[in-house]
Amino acid sequence: MSIKIYGDPGSGSLRRVTVAAAIMGVEIERIDVDLFKGESHTPEFLRLNPHGLTPVLQDGDTVIWEASAINLYLAASASLDLNLLGRKEAERFEVLQWMFWSGEQWRVFSTFLFNEWAGKTLMGKPPTDAVVELAMSNIGNGAKVLDAHLATRNYIVGDALTLADIDIAAPFSQYQRTGAPFNEFPNLMAWQQRLLDTVPAWAATRAEVETRMGGVLNAMS
Repeated sequence: MSIKIYGDPGSGSLRRVTVAAAIMGVEIERIDVDLFKGESHTPEFLRLNPHGLTPVLQDGDTVIWEASAINLYLAASASLDLNLLGRKEAERFEVLQWMFWSGEQWRVFSTFLFNEWAGKTLMGKPPTDAVVELAMSNIGNGAKVLDAHLATRNYIVGDALTLADIDIAAPFSQYQRTGAPFNEFPNLMAWQQRLLDTVPAWAATRAEVETRMGGVLNAMS
């Protein structure tokens, strides 16, 4: 029985999971959930995740939500030498540090921006200026930290790609739509381009996100 992953192809969080699975060689079965049609709030889906959010992993009787937790589960399932959790014990704690930081200090504010953009673009709701200001300020603060961190390194931890890179790169999925100020930070932009150039799954999933979001926007026009 293959591992099932439920998610919307336009989701940066699903992107994190599908990229990690591809890199680690973990076979997954994709099950599309259309967030824009409310499919994550059906009674059937809410039995998997009562929050009505994606992605969700289902492996037999095991059900896990939150992309970072899913990726840790996939890493535990992988049998390859490549270890996205870090190659040394000290690195593994550093990877977890950056993954936790990403959830609390980084991606959450990009989600705020995306929700404001989606509300305005797809539902005609005026943006909440205080929310946008809060999100932009915190994203800017986080980007400064990352830009300095990446000044002398190619990856977030150690000398190879880890789950920390994948977690922190997720907001780049929608930043050109939301207006997140990443372009102001050259080391951060160079790191993102390096991922696109050297991680085929990251480039492929960017194309998937763009195709999905383009379809949504065309349907609204």
